[in-house]
Amino acid sequence: MNITVQSIKFDADQKLIDFIKRKAAKLEQYLDNIIEGVCYLRLENVEDEANKVAELKLNIPGSQLFAKAQAKSFEEATDIAVESIRRQINKHKTKTRTNVSNHKDLLATEESEF
Repeated sequence: MNITVQSIKFDADQKLIDFIKRKAAKLEQYLDNIIEGVCYLRLENVEDEANKVAELKLNIPGSQLFAKAQAKSFEEATDIAVESIRRQINKHKTKTRTNVSNHKDLLATEESEF
């Protein structure tokens, strides 16, 4: 899977980029046909300490998964976003399996009628 990291209005250091790529690569354990991923990093203008935002977008066949997280550090925000994407992947897989099994049941019913 190809992960692109884009930092908006600042330059991210290589350690942060490597951290994000490692975390996002772990998502391939849950879904092996991820086409590509993009991570956007930016600073929000808020008075709170938690002003770091990480947005993670994954393209998978037939769909796109997106998560946005805000935290005190980019690493923490990335962890939250990756966990959110992991839950979305599990939900997507469950939904896909249900649709496939319903389709197979429908086909079996139609064939037995003839």
